[in-house]
Amino acid sequence: MSVTGIIIAAVIVGGTGLFIGVFLGVAGKKFAVEVDEREEAILGVLPGNNCGGCGYAGCSGLAAAIVKGEAEIGGCPVGGAPVAEKIGTIMGIEAGAQARQVAFVKCAGTCDKAGKDYEYHGLNDCVMVSMMQAGGPKSCNYGCLGEGSCVKACPFDAIHIVNGVAVVDKEACKACSKCIAACPKKLIELVPYDQKHLVQCSSHDKGKDVMKACSVGCIGCKMCEKVCESDAIKVEGNVAHIDPEKCTNCGKCAEKCPKKIIM
Repeated sequence: MSVTGIIIAAVIVGGTGLFIGVFLGVAGKKFAVEVDEREEAILGVLPGNNCGGCGYAGCSGLAAAIVKGEAEIGGCPVGGAPVAEKIGTIMGIEAGAQARQVAFVKCAGTCDKAGKDYEYHGLNDCVMVSMMQAGGPKSCNYGCLGEGSCVKACPFDAIHIVNGVAVVDKEACKACSKCIAACPKKLIELVPYDQKHLVQCSSHDKGKDVMKACSVGCIGCKMCEKVCESDAIKVEGNVAHIDPEKCTNCGKCAEKCPKKIIM
């Protein structure tokens, strides 16, 4: 190839590149979507875990929703009160009190306390096990299957299987709700970090059937309900549940429970 041909080819390639660059630059300015400065500022103070615990597609999604007024300034469960306060400053809104929450597993049916109807050999996945005969090998159809789907879902290493039951590390938990979504038995819920007394059972079976399946299951006797002076604990569907808003953490329900299922 002659020198002239090489020069012409170089000019054509260079000219094409220059044209494309100018075109993209103009198009970028013409079709640019304006981003609210507050959105960028909020994104800067969010933790950046992109865990989805806020209900939006990552931190950027939450930041955009807060600016639009579609989400609360305390919508990030990972950041908690400190982040909510910073976002409140950016938005010019009082953050208010932000109560820390943690995940809680409503089951105490460990290997030595809950019965088994058969042995399961297969994938270590709670969803898979829940589709087996009788909803799994555990005698209690409401109990933790202990296969660790919640453990795999937690991005903060805050939940582990201990003696056949999932246990949450309160200090490590960020209340992202990933474990709640992963549990096929719906055994996990968010509770106040400062809540001292909680019912570790979710069985809706009658008392006699509960005792056959698990030595520590709630039998719905209502003794806890009778001693509660703040009307904070109710037995509904054969299982007790504590209302954190009413509970004074007096501990009378835990003392009175014959199955010692209230922690």
